[in-house]
Amino acid sequence: MSVIVTDTGFTPVADTVNPGLADLGTGAAVDLAHTDDPTALEPLLAQLTLIRVAFPSFSDGRAFTIARRLRMLGYTGELRALGPVISDQYAMARRVGFDAVEIPDALAERQPEDQWKFRANWKAHDYQSRLRA
Repeated sequence: MSVIVTDTGFTPVADTVNPGLADLGTGAAVDLAHTDDPTALEPLLAQLTLIRVAFPSFSDGRAFTIARRLRMLGYTGELRALGPVISDQYAMARRVGFDAVEIPDALAERQPEDQWKFRANWKAHDYQSRLRA
């Protein structure tokens, strides 16, 4: 099982996601690998309500780039990071366009909800704002 992390804390996973692009209809969801080209989804973005982008490990940041590119292409639905993202990366995930992070239960046990909520005020904790002040 998995846990969804948002700015308000943990919630259980309730979504069923299409593993591929076949039979997309209104309100469809899709999973992307960290190596997929997000421009392939451009003609379908208006039909999608959820895109999950997989992180193979916390040390592989290519999914951050995919999230940013999807937002620049105009995607406005829910964008979710999927996999072993750590709480220290939550602010970056939110800044590049992810709405939530879906983590395995084992990671949620090692990094409890309070560690994620501590980083929920992600807009106030970037170095550029501190430099401008």
